[in-house]
Amino acid sequence: MDGYGGIRLEIVKIPRMEKAEYDRLIEEGYVSRIAFGGDRYPYIAPFLYVFDGKFLYFLSTKYGRKNDLFRQNPYVSVEVEKYTKDLSSYTFVTMQGYLVQEEDAITKKMVREKFVKMIKEKKLSPNILAALGHKPTEPIDAIATEEYTNIWKLTGVVDIVALKNL
Repeated sequence: MDGYGGIRLEIVKIPRMEKAEYDRLIEEGYVSRIAFGGDRYPYIAPFLYVFDGKFLYFLSTKYGRKNDLFRQNPYVSVEVEKYTKDLSSYTFVTMQGYLVQEEDAITKKMVREKFVKMIKEKKLSPNILAALGHKPTEPIDAIATEEYTNIWKLTGVVDIVALKNL
């Protein structure tokens, strides 16, 4: 007996997204979650990101557990999601790869400017500056001129799972 009065239920698999669909999801988004390997348990933290069409870039304060875990093991899982309030529509993509710290001065300047532009375009609260090592009373442009954060780039992606509602 299957517990449903003899009716056999079929498992429904969530459809996969095509590359163009998950690229659009990533391009439209700006908040991700990064799962770092921990000593015993994974450590998950939210990160703002920008996408240049090829790589995701993250700003990370230069202190905290995430920095220690990054130095110990840069292999991570990154998740980006979008859903409606009632969950009638949802999409998400997870990517497994590793983070590298960006050291090229030109790239760092470009990425910092992308963050400033994204924060202004999305009309994010100045309170987000505290998550980036800045005082909320500072001008948003300070992100591009002050190096209070490290810039991490997701690279070496070996697996992408991108799913959407039916």
